[in-house]
Amino acid sequence: MRVVIVDDEPLARERLRRLLSEFPGYEIVGEAGDGETALEVVDNEEPDLVLLDIRMGGVDGLQVARQLAEYDPPPAIIFTTAYSEHALSAFDANADAYLLKPIRVEKLKEALLRARRPTRAQKSPATVPAAGERPKREHILATTREGLVRIPVDDIVYFLADQKYTTVCHLHGEVLIEESLKTLEDDFAPWFLRIHRKALVATRFIASLERERGGEQHHWLKMKHASKPLPVSRRRLAEVRRFLTDG
Repeated sequence: MRVVIVDDEPLARERLRRLLSEFPGYEIVGEAGDGETALEVVDNEEPDLVLLDIRMGGVDGLQVARQLAEYDPPPAIIFTTAYSEHALSAFDANADAYLLKPIRVEKLKEALLRARRPTRAQKSPATVPAAGERPKREHILATTREGLVRIPVDDIVYFLADQKYTTVCHLHGEVLIEESLKTLEDDFAPWFLRIHRKALVATRFIASLERERGGEQHHWLKMKHASKPLPVSRRRLAEVRRFLTDG
């Protein structure tokens, strides 16, 4: 289970690392000392679980949790705080557990058991589309300065989400729509593959999977008819590789 630790106190993060080392099957993939950094780390690492402090400067833990609840799929959240008065707000923000500091190992164990949930890959492994299988919808509609534009699914290269808007890259340009990637993924399956929390690509236009070498290894998907490569998250890398191998 992939875990991100968020706390503005370095000693608190160190204590959580030590406690978590008592339990097999948990990998700490990132840390953050404030809410804004936490959202960036979660975007990059796509963890299954976030251990989240509440009182932090700037974006606090409750605000982070509310934003994470909109992710697809959302990570499990265990709040770790010294203040009991936030418990009701924490559960309103879809927390799986609420732990008061100093955190004891037996309480953390109980919280981890409550927070366990299947990963997206376990729930819906990638499959190769059957011959002749078509999506639920054959096009999307986008409002542009020229009016309403109808884009056939056959022309769409990828969808890329950014906050409330989604960019549609197609054979003749780009448009913005307000539909969520979750809706688009459901409607345009099985022709599209999720490669990142923010990216959904047309499998017929995949050119290659590339690895960037450096301090950290990042993977990118090159798409036909697109000028820039798209990031592949670590969480979805095995799914992408399986699709390319099976396809």
